[in-house]
Amino acid sequence: MSTLFTPTERTAPTRAKDRVSYEKARVYQVLDEALHCDVAFTDPDGDPKALPVFHARLGDTLYLHGSTGSALGTASRESGLRVCVTATLVDGLVYAKSWAHHSMNFRSVVAYGLALPVRDAHERWIAMRTLVERMGHGRAERSREPSAKEDASVAILALPLNEVSVKQRSGGPSEEPEDQELPYRNGVAEVSTVITGRL
Repeated sequence: MSTLFTPTERTAPTRAKDRVSYEKARVYQVLDEALHCDVAFTDPDGDPKALPVFHARLGDTLYLHGSTGSALGTASRESGLRVCVTATLVDGLVYAKSWAHHSMNFRSVVAYGLALPVRDAHERWIAMRTLVERMGHGRAERSREPSAKEDASVAILALPLNEVSVKQRSGGPSEEPEDQELPYRNGVAEVSTVITGRL
């Protein structure tokens, strides 16, 4: 089994090519750590949309959670929806001696594909349980399963992870040689998301 995603025209970088990877393990790490992703699509009226969505990964499938009445739920109801999904983790703010070289250390995933509504009852149960377990290991056993009415109000889309890449920046600021002696402070301020409690 391949440990890499196959590069495509859409996942090939146009700049900073050294920051891009197709390693599945690195893609999975970002998707599993990010608490939400952004889903971009074109609605039936031709208007662009980008929505923050809670997600969970199971193998090479990314499950997207929404409401059946939301723009994402209604647009995908019939035959699925072509989407671009992004998930980003900011690891640090990079301070440089010049404005132009301020940056961020980050890890980000971009995935393209056809997200299909999950209609099979067993797959929906597995997907919903996986989503709940992302909130905390064992949480599915410490809460009740959805009623039929609640289940009917939830849209779950399955996006096969086929066309995917991950991009990362790490390290300190890049400085121009002539700026090295300027009296300004530079460096990296680490950023992390902290969950302060589990229920």
